[in-house]
Amino acid sequence: MTEKKITDKYNELILQLTAEMNEGGYWTGRLSTSALSTAVAIVALKTGGDPDDKPKIKAGFNWLCRHINTDGGYGDTTDAVSNVSTTLLCYAAIHFCQTHHNGLPCLKEMEQWLAKKGISFRSGNITSSILKYYGRDYTFSIPILSMLTICKVLPPVSLKKIPRLPFELTLLPASWYRFLNLRVVSYALPALIAVGVFLHKKHRKGLPVIWSLRNRFIKPVLENLNSLVPESGGFLEAIPLTGFVAMCLVESGYTRHSTVEKGLKFLRIQQREDGGWPIDTDLSTWVTTLAVKALGPQLGEVLNVNQIKRLKNHLLQLQYKKVHPFNQAGAGGWGWTNYSGSVPDADDTPGAILALLEMYSGCKDEALAIEKGCRWLLDLQNRDGGFPTFCRGWGKLPFDKSCADLTGHALLALLKTSEKLNGHISPELITDIDRSIHMAMGYLTMNQLTDGSWIPLWFGNQHTGNKTNPVYGTAKVCIYLNDCLCVNYPDKEFIEYLRKLTDRGRNYLLLQQNGDGSWGGMKDIAGTIEETSLAVSALGKDYAEACLNAIDWLMRQESLKAAPIGLYFALLWYDEQLYPLIYYTEALRRFLKY
Repeated sequence: MTEKKITDKYNELILQLTAEMNEGGYWTGRLSTSALSTAVAIVALKTGGDPDDKPKIKAGFNWLCRHINTDGGYGDTTDAVSNVSTTLLCYAAIHFCQTHHNGLPCLKEMEQWLAKKGISFRSGNITSSILKYYGRDYTFSIPILSMLTICKVLPPVSLKKIPRLPFELTLLPASWYRFLNLRVVSYALPALIAVGVFLHKKHRKGLPVIWSLRNRFIKPVLENLNSLVPESGGFLEAIPLTGFVAMCLVESGYTRHSTVEKGLKFLRIQQREDGGWPIDTDLSTWVTTLAVKALGPQLGEVLNVNQIKRLKNHLLQLQYKKVHPFNQAGAGGWGWTNYSGSVPDADDTPGAILALLEMYSGCKDEALAIEKGCRWLLDLQNRDGGFPTFCRGWGKLPFDKSCADLTGHALLALLKTSEKLNGHISPELITDIDRSIHMAMGYLTMNQLTDGSWIPLWFGNQHTGNKTNPVYGTAKVCIYLNDCLCVNYPDKEFIEYLRKLTDRGRNYLLLQQNGDGSWGGMKDIAGTIEETSLAVSALGKDYAEACLNAIDWLMRQESLKAAPIGLYFALLWYDEQLYPLIYYTEALRRFLKY
């Protein structure tokens, strides 16, 4: 493998990556079509009862029938391994939306697949199976069971076994939620409200006086829910969440409610030409900052001055300037998309900070935006030193706990800001950043496993034993720490400690490489372009032999096929069309040391 051949491939990938920029001057990407989203969407539209939706329901129904897995089950994407939750939701949707029993062949295949998992509609164990699968987190389990009931797959008596959701508690200040032991994560409050009202309406449980009292809370709760609806109509731009809310409110007697009408309109717009739906509108901000990172110092050679200016202005405009109405997050952060349903988080915010630092021209508005972004991150940091995704101190549920890859990302953004903007931001902020990065280092130290790996939160691999992806997590953290080592930071002891963490992580990656040169989620798991590229970025020319073997494997791939390594809310798998291209480009740039 010659350096010229690698350089030629790199230049080819750059052309492909820049060609993916949209008319607005940034990247949009394309999320995989989701069986789960499609199932939820067609059920929501059918419950809505609009005759004009019949063609959309039929198209979604046909998409589901065409994309059943060969084993008779459904995964979250067309390339995903079949799982119980998605198969049950697809069963419900096909059962509910079929005409003249035209879904029977698919229903029979699913019944056979579910039977192999020990699940039978006659056994009465579906409710307990779903609750056991999701454990203490009711974010997704209760909406699934509610949809199965709405579609008459489960009998009405099953409602007695479904835990109640305390919708009335959402009238309390948001700052109180973490003290109330709510088993629904912060970003799923619309489901807590809508599904909670549905369960209350459909099952009169407890003393009549209590039922009547809860009834009085419905009107103000629904007013509160309507205030959370973004301009697009889709909660978090998420098709499943919006669909669950719409169907539950319709089944509760609120068909003409504004929240329902906005939600159903959102679902109609999101349907694709093939009849299916993705899990979310897009991850445009995320893939844009990843693309900037992939090009790195070469950005100015690849894009012209006007293109960089447009890109920079796009990111500056997307920074939240006030408290977010959905989850009360403070101003200064960035979300995953430019659409209105997005909320700020601790992966997109450091991504935007680093992208702006890459394009930094010394303008005051740029420095101010970066400063505000850093303050937003500092306010989010947990007491354990790590960074959660959305809310500090939400704690008890897995998706808002600290995690290693987000912490590494935040650490790099804060450290590079301290270096590049020293003298342009307040000394107090520099002091706060210094304290924060030492806390983050402590978190990464405590959470690096004995084999040197780190486990990511929002990414996994379906083929590992526990569905985690230590290769992805370790590669990401090592990439961030490698870049930290290049920062001119006065505390040399701190930098040396980061080097030790990085060396342990890189040694882990070396041991996980497959014989064909690729990396999967761990050793002997089939390789993907994403995981292999990230490992190369983490190792670079310091480990030339391993990387050359990996690059040889990458070049033998016939296409840039995306793998379902992403984990969306509530453990939904997805793939993103741009991930392979972006990560491959970054891998070759870093190997060539551009």
